[in-house]
Amino acid sequence: MAETTTQTKARRTARIGVGRLYQNRWMLAAAILAVLAVHFFGGVSVPFTFGTIAALILFALVAPRTPAARRLAEASAGIERSLLDRLSGEKLAAAVADPLIIFDRDGTVVHANAAAETAFGAIRPDLPLLLKFRAPEMQALIETVLAGAGNGQATDYVERVPFERVYRVTASAVGRGTGLFVLAFKDQSEARRIDRMRADFIANASHELRTPLASIAGFVETLRGPARNDPNARDQFLQIMQNQTGRMARLIDDLLSLSRLEMKPYLKPGVRVDLRQTVDAVIASLGPLAGETGVVVERDFGDGSFEVHGDRDELFQVFQNLLENACKYGQSGGRVQVTMRRVGQGSEAELEVTVRDFGPGIPEEHIPRVTERFYRVDVETSRAQKGTGLGLSIVKHILTRHGARLSIRSKLGEGSAFTVHFPIA
Repeated sequence: MAETTTQTKARRTARIGVGRLYQNRWMLAAAILAVLAVHFFGGVSVPFTFGTIAALILFALVAPRTPAARRLAEASAGIERSLLDRLSGEKLAAAVADPLIIFDRDGTVVHANAAAETAFGAIRPDLPLLLKFRAPEMQALIETVLAGAGNGQATDYVERVPFERVYRVTASAVGRGTGLFVLAFKDQSEARRIDRMRADFIANASHELRTPLASIAGFVETLRGPARNDPNARDQFLQIMQNQTGRMARLIDDLLSLSRLEMKPYLKPGVRVDLRQTVDAVIASLGPLAGETGVVVERDFGDGSFEVHGDRDELFQVFQNLLENACKYGQSGGRVQVTMRRVGQGSEAELEVTVRDFGPGIPEEHIPRVTERFYRVDVETSRAQKGTGLGLSIVKHILTRHGARLSIRSKLGEGSAFTVHFPIA
């Protein structure tokens, strides 16, 4: 692009130079003839003669333009401007990806581009703009720019139908004396969502860390005061403090794990992983927990190969989280089923691994949110089971990295089923 611009400028400069030489051709020719006559008949040296001719040519190149030359240059520039002259306001507005509405000094819509109609519905010409946007901030913005109180005024506008979107709206005049104005909308929804997620994450993480820290600080104060010489209280409090520090350590480990996954969410691993062996290893590692909670883990694996492209340690973490949750929160059902199947045909073929418990289940309104960071269906039960609120969020991020997905089915009183769907390459 830079090279093309340089070449265009060079051609333009050459064209201007040739035009000026042509403009001063008769004067230049007469001057050169006079210099040559002096050279031949006056005995002037060759270097002086050629130097004089070069100076005359240079003067012709930089001499002020005559009215005729200016008309010639303007005609040449007009050829270049003709491409812009052919562009109408509608074509320029259509080339803008953001919503754009042009209106006149009466506040009446002159033109709305396709992006504006997609965002705000049909906007017909001659529609009073104040009737289309009834939000007080939009009314104030439009009235301000129409009154000529300022150019480039901006405000934030929230469109709530069919779903919430946040726009940064700028109003300004189009050129000088045209009597036209433009509203330009910049969608800020994604940036606002990310800012809200960041704020919620910091607030939740701070809360989760503050609770055990406050508990530990209280027990330390008690041990240094009233319980200083009480061996039974000291042992009890130290055990609680150890549990709280373990909770903080688990939370920090999960936060670090989630951070690593978010840094490279779509880096697809390329190693072949046998899901049958991985799930068997997870079941074996959680044998003590299953025994402690009184849960029997049942296997129901189909025939054939169950290999996928992935990272074994990350997939181990996925099924460890799912099976651990099933043992902890579904222990009242007394058993957990782990099934593995091939389903579908052709491009829709998948490997499905389902971890199902027979516990109390999850209320339907909570299911869409259980993979959010720090989201808990029952806060007290989760903390009693030493949960951090990040397990399913980590599962979701690992599966996204592997091109897989998680589906959840649950019914109150009948338990929950978490199914991981792997595409078959």
